[in-house]
Amino acid sequence: MENNYIVSARKYRPQTFESVVGQQTLTETLQNAIRQNHLAHAYLFCGPRGVGKTTCARIFAKTINCLNPQNGHDACNECESCRAFNEQRSFNIHELDAASNNGVEEIRNLIDQVRIPPQVGKYSVYIIDEVHMLSAGAFNALLKTLEEPPSYAIFIMATTEKHKVLPTILSRCQVYDFNRITVADTIAYLQSVASKEGITASEEALNVVAQKADGGMRDALSIFDQLVAFCGSTITYERTIEVLNVLDSEYYFRLVDLALAHKVAEALLLLNEVLTRGFDAGQFINGLMQHLRDVLVSKDPQTLPLLETSDAIRQHYAEQAQRCHPIWLFQSLDILNTCDVNYRTARNKRLTVELALVKWTQIGLQIPAPQPAPQPAKQPAPQPAPATQSIPSQPAQPSTPSQPSMPSIPKMPKIGLGFGAKKEEKPVTDNPSPITANPPQESNSPFTADQLRDAWVGLSKAYTDEPRLQQLIENYMPQLKAEHTAEIQMPNPWQMDQMRKALPALLTQLRQTLHNSLLQITVVQAEYNQEQMAYTAEEKYKLMADSNPVIAQLKERLDLVLD
Repeated sequence: MENNYIVSARKYRPQTFESVVGQQTLTETLQNAIRQNHLAHAYLFCGPRGVGKTTCARIFAKTINCLNPQNGHDACNECESCRAFNEQRSFNIHELDAASNNGVEEIRNLIDQVRIPPQVGKYSVYIIDEVHMLSAGAFNALLKTLEEPPSYAIFIMATTEKHKVLPTILSRCQVYDFNRITVADTIAYLQSVASKEGITASEEALNVVAQKADGGMRDALSIFDQLVAFCGSTITYERTIEVLNVLDSEYYFRLVDLALAHKVAEALLLLNEVLTRGFDAGQFINGLMQHLRDVLVSKDPQTLPLLETSDAIRQHYAEQAQRCHPIWLFQSLDILNTCDVNYRTARNKRLTVELALVKWTQIGLQIPAPQPAPQPAKQPAPQPAPATQSIPSQPAQPSTPSQPSMPSIPKMPKIGLGFGAKKEEKPVTDNPSPITANPPQESNSPFTADQLRDAWVGLSKAYTDEPRLQQLIENYMPQLKAEHTAEIQMPNPWQMDQMRKALPALLTQLRQTLHNSLLQITVVQAEYNQEQMAYTAEEKYKLMADSNPVIAQLKERLDLVLD
């Protein structure tokens, strides 16, 4: 059976400078050089794979040999030279693959061919592909000819690794750097190819193809042919990610929403679903980091065009970016970047990723605020008994303060407010310390410093799930300064800030435990007076002589002098 099928990368290879995608500045430069007849004897085309280096070299060689150029810089495709080139029988254009012909002998044969002038056309063009593969001897053999070739000889060298080309070669060439083809240009070109082939392709599917091609048009066309073979005349987004084994971006959008809502269990289940589908956990973390980067870029409308994606997906990013605080995004990227670094050396790689997700989903959680205990029912005041006889008034006796009971502190539920949660508005006071609350109107029983200390220590039992807060409660005790005023001394501002956040709830519990609604607690920073530890020689001798008088006698007998 005869096979007339031609892959799209060959069928739709550009034949003119105008049809080259994504290299407008470079093609205009070459066209101007042809129009002005300012042709160099050696060119070096550099850039990633599949961006048009060899294609531009062939178009350039065809155009400069055209006998009837159009507009001064376009081949006519009608003269003998153009027809010979199109039918691949031109003797003016010589191509050499340096990857398989990288020795000195191949370059010597090329030099012998250079001596033969062209039979049709003006120039003999020598295209050397993958020139960085030439050996050091081959480069040296080419130097002299490359520096002073015949007037009809032009060398065009192409490479993907410019840094491997000898500096002596670079100095003899005009260097042109080709750019990666953008996602937008790739999508537009694929849409034109699809329309010519009668294929319906969604923009989201072509966006995945362009992302997968990573700036190479040849790779994009090869992937397009693969999709056509699988999907037929209709290419959809779902079939595309299935064929290319690409993780759906919706997984990343869902995971960000779960992290904003602090849903740890759901996030771990989503990770398990991703791993069950066969995706690598390390690539998943890298994709999540890229997603958060795109969300961060989408925060500002000015940077939104930096996203190389379709308009529909770009709008989805902009909607999610409005729900993410910049600080939350920075902290998220820091956690995931640390996970990516540790992932390569971790023995239990899945556990490393799961721990990172747990930390990530708990960003923004605050110290839990205990709820107030139920208020005891007030007993009605007893009514005085009716007087039956006259009782002489007695002076009031001072009553001994009663010991308040110490009820157990109930364990309070955790209340977390992240950047994605809606926070209830509360009035803010100008001076947060000392911290006061609206005390309930109830009896104000006196208490001692020991009772205050015992009640404070009892609060730590309600925070077994918050080890940091529990440690602060156990390490720093309030000191009673007045009848209803206490003070907590903290060593640094960070601990003071953590204590201030938790103090309103703690103060409410203390008031209920001590039955005193007038209790006030102030958080201050401790002051340290460092004692002098360095002594002079005389002070050292005096201390030693006081502890041991024999030292003084020894000094007098030997007539010693203190230094």
